[in-house]
Amino acid sequence: MTQSTPEAGKGPAGIGQEATVPVPAAASSGPVSHAIFRLARLHRMFAGQLLRRIGLHPGQELVMMHLWELGPQRQTDLVRLMDSDAATMTRTVRRLEQAGFVRRRPSPTDKRASLIEPTAASHALRRQVEQVWSHLEDLSTAGLSDEERTAALHTLERLEQNLVRAAAEGDDAGAAGATATGGGA
Repeated sequence: MTQSTPEAGKGPAGIGQEATVPVPAAASSGPVSHAIFRLARLHRMFAGQLLRRIGLHPGQELVMMHLWELGPQRQTDLVRLMDSDAATMTRTVRRLEQAGFVRRRPSPTDKRASLIEPTAASHALRRQVEQVWSHLEDLSTAGLSDEERTAALHTLERLEQNLVRAAAEGDDAGAAGATATGGGA
């Protein structure tokens, strides 16, 4: 990934490529955060293009991966596994059900719950999802050595751990507001 300067993307860093969008001056104090935003946006765009070809939207393939690996799950368990919310999962499962990739059946242990299970049609989709993810990985890491891929993965995992820790500690936007107004401990 490349960096850009606050001056409309001028001044490429590293390998001589410019960022895809300029870094606004207001974001110049968070160049890593802005780079993550740009990367996530592009990654989701490419994922969406590739997944649409096989009849899925981004995020649906992750639900299917969990169902293929773990078998039938309660919707509440999918919410927890995906770190999602109930409304989003309800929409996702409904769309997968309409596409014929999952079906609901009553839970044998809880009369109030239903299990979401992959259909035979979804099993035929599994190989295509794996190919999409492989292609997306190749696009994302093109030109990186094995060592660079390992280092990038390690860095991304550390960034994720930092944010998980901050969320657990309740360090959110309120802390930034306190700093901006000169407040805080």
